[in-house]
Amino acid sequence: MAEITITKENFDSEVIASDIPVAVDFWATWCGPCKMLAPILAEVAEENEGKIKVGKVNVDEQQELAARFGIMSIPTVMVFEKGEAVKTAVGYMPKEKLEEMLGI
Repeated sequence: MAEITITKENFDSEVIASDIPVAVDFWATWCGPCKMLAPILAEVAEENEGKIKVGKVNVDEQQELAARFGIMSIPTVMVFEKGEAVKTAVGYMPKEKLEEMLGI
């Protein structure tokens, strides 16, 4: 499954109502560490299709969502399970660390 673009309009249906864990990446086009993390997230999404979802929130376009979750630095990855944010990590991380955070 490809990554999903998350907006305030689809956040509840794609993240809160999801029956599988969702990793939400808060990012921006101008962010260097975000660009480094992007291919890792894409790879993890591809390799774990059906086990997890990976959503992307562009903080410049979705300022309301970024504010809702208190995003101060990017990239920030939040893991949601059963509609609740259960883990948060800020900054670039290698694939192994991301997989550990996701429990895969």
